[in-house]
Amino acid sequence: QMKMLLFAALIGATAGLLGALCGVGGGIVMVPGFVGLLGLQQKQAVATSMAVIIVIAATATLNNVRASNLIDWRVVLAVGLASAIASWFGSDLMRGLSNHTLTRIFGCTLIVFGVRMLWKG
Repeated sequence: QMKMLLFAALIGATAGLLGALCGVGGGIVMVPGFVGLLGLQQKQAVATSMAVIIVIAATATLNNVRASNLIDWRVVLAVGLASAIASWFGSDLMRGLSNHTLTRIFGCTLIVFGVRMLWKG
């Protein structure tokens, strides 16, 4: 139990740092960590990651609002509304997929975006 909590804290610290530093979704770090280190099933890892991202995003946003004027609130409104609607349906879809299929989709998504970033970066 203590080992699991230490791994969870390490995953959280890594996701929080990379999320705030690079803007990467914490799921890129958390989902593989939750599956590989904590032994969660893919669906459980995705759902848990989404809940944790609320805390990460709120903390980083409050810090950015406090210290700078970097947030474009028009973009937040447009993207936030569209992504809220899409994520509702996406979470329904996720629950209907097998863990195996979801893992493959996640892996392919990481590869496609990783290659694209390396190619354009």
